[in-house]
Amino acid sequence: MADAQSYVGRFAPSPTGPLHLGSLYTALASFLDARARRGLWLLRIDDIDTPRNVPGAVGSILKTLEAYGLQWDGAVYYESQHLDDYEQALARLQHEGLLYPCVCSRKRLAELPGRHDIYPGLCRNRIAIPAGQPYALRARSDDRDIVFEDRLQGLICQNLAAEHGDFILKRKEGIVSYQLACVIDDHLQGITHVVRGLDLVDSTPRQIFLQQLLGLPTPSYLHVPIIIDSHGYKLSKQTLAEAVTLRNAPAVMFKLLELLRQKPPVELKQASCPELLDWGVRNWDPLPLNKTRSVQPG
Repeated sequence: MADAQSYVGRFAPSPTGPLHLGSLYTALASFLDARARRGLWLLRIDDIDTPRNVPGAVGSILKTLEAYGLQWDGAVYYESQHLDDYEQALARLQHEGLLYPCVCSRKRLAELPGRHDIYPGLCRNRIAIPAGQPYALRARSDDRDIVFEDRLQGLICQNLAAEHGDFILKRKEGIVSYQLACVIDDHLQGITHVVRGLDLVDSTPRQIFLQQLLGLPTPSYLHVPIIIDSHGYKLSKQTLAEAVTLRNAPAVMFKLLELLRQKPPVELKQASCPELLDWGVRNWDPLPLNKTRSVQPG
């Protein structure tokens, strides 16, 4: 068993609304993985994308986690309190010539032929930006292959230049990207193990690339399947996923353990959340989820 100093995990929801079943599913997986290895489980509120933040969402998220017994260690970490740390990282990358300004609009890029998810480098060699024109900051990707071993999904290899091109680290409106903020946050919190949804696995190579550029350690990654609805869509606020109920938390917790393929014994259907979590920690095994991309509540 690892001690608390060798395992530091986290759950990092965005305050764009209350937690839905898919969010709680991921939170439970990361909690069980941390506690099963006697590690720390930290809570981070990804509130840097201010236009998307919903008033009252943070309080709702904290209340839901507490109602289900998912108690975090230490103080809650807020991205909005670390803007200077992100700017320092950007300044370092700029000083080393690893970033460049980009004035391209989404409309212009959408009109170009070919794949629209790969930036074609239109501004990569631009000499100057007209005064007063807003611009984004892009990271210069290169031809290196980013390779990592996901604890569930296996070996993953991605060539950033071929799959993404140069990607944005700071948007035109001045908001730092998820990719950079996540890398800096994980470093500042001392995160050693990341457990999150499979929908974010495509972000991992870009984050590892930034870790390499900044000389930061790379955590261990485990991407769990996503929960989908009856139409095959990921549960999310965009698909109007319902908020998790607080009325019958033990029944929801039992269902989540089933969705994580932990096979809780039927007698635990009458158990409390603390009892279910105690069983979940003692019996946690993510391997039954191996190579599974999605699960459906049924």
